[in-house]
Amino acid sequence: MTTPMTLAPYAAGFARRALANITRAYPNFPAHLMTSPDDRPAPGDLHPAFYGAYDWHSSVHMHWLLIRLLRRHGNTPAFADTAEAVDVFDRHLTPENLAVEAAYLLDRPSFERPYGWAWLVALAAECRAYGGATGDRWAAALAPGVAAVDRLMAEWLPKATYPVRHGNHPNSAFSLTLMLDAGLLSDATTRAVRQRLLDWFADDRDAPAHWEPSGQDFLSPTLTEADAMRRVLTAERFARWLDRFLPALRSGATCPLLDVPVVSDHRDPQIGHLLGLALSRAAALRSIASALPDGPVRTRLTEASEAHLAAGLPAVDGGDFTTEHWLATFAVLALEAHGQ
Repeated sequence: MTTPMTLAPYAAGFARRALANITRAYPNFPAHLMTSPDDRPAPGDLHPAFYGAYDWHSSVHMHWLLIRLLRRHGNTPAFADTAEAVDVFDRHLTPENLAVEAAYLLDRPSFERPYGWAWLVALAAECRAYGGATGDRWAAALAPGVAAVDRLMAEWLPKATYPVRHGNHPNSAFSLTLMLDAGLLSDATTRAVRQRLLDWFADDRDAPAHWEPSGQDFLSPTLTEADAMRRVLTAERFARWLDRFLPALRSGATCPLLDVPVVSDHRDPQIGHLLGLALSRAAALRSIASALPDGPVRTRLTEASEAHLAAGLPAVDGGDFTTEHWLATFAVLALEAHGQ
């Protein structure tokens, strides 16, 4: 059976999965530093809005997933959970709950830096885009969290001399591009983000693509960097930069980034990250290709993107919570990058 390459057939199922996850408190993996024997809060005590979906960042981006699907596909006949989704958002995204979340971030400046921060800003942007009295209410409640992230970013970026380049949550390029795309940071912080990306990456060349993937990547260090640079360079400068960064693309030489990763055990929480790598690569490859002129490089990237998407999509319905609590978000990013 051919795997559909459009989002519409998946939207209702992905929404149901997001809804189930953001209301599921256990199992839970809190990244909470305990400071005394009595410091044993329940997930909902620490995070009244984002207690579900196993960990904080997954809860935040599964909220993002649900509101994005609600905004773009909520009027389709198959999308039957709109009222329930709105009710859950109304319970979670209250000013009181989100004040607790914002205070938690400010009290712990390295908590979820920068991945969770980025998804929080993306969630707020999606609520604003949803609009109406409902979306505006949620966006207003999220505003203190966005302000907290803006302040934390302004404090952190000058100290971030070096980027984090590995393929997991702390990856610098991926999170900063999410924040740029959301468009909610202050003008000063946005300028700082763009400048930091240039400082980190503008002079890079000959990326060690043969080192990828690592055994638990869900992001490609090389492709997330390239996808970040297409946002801060003109199209002409980006094409020249990419030729220096990944010369194998134009020469026609072997490039391991174009090969679909092998996932030997879908149920292993770390090996299973590679399922996400297939989907995040699909999104990045397609986005990078779209920034290039027609030609062999664009063709190679597009074909590789389609192969990664076809390999990764079936895993979203694998029925295992270790991937179910997060993977659909990356499936949506991949499908949307394909313009569907």
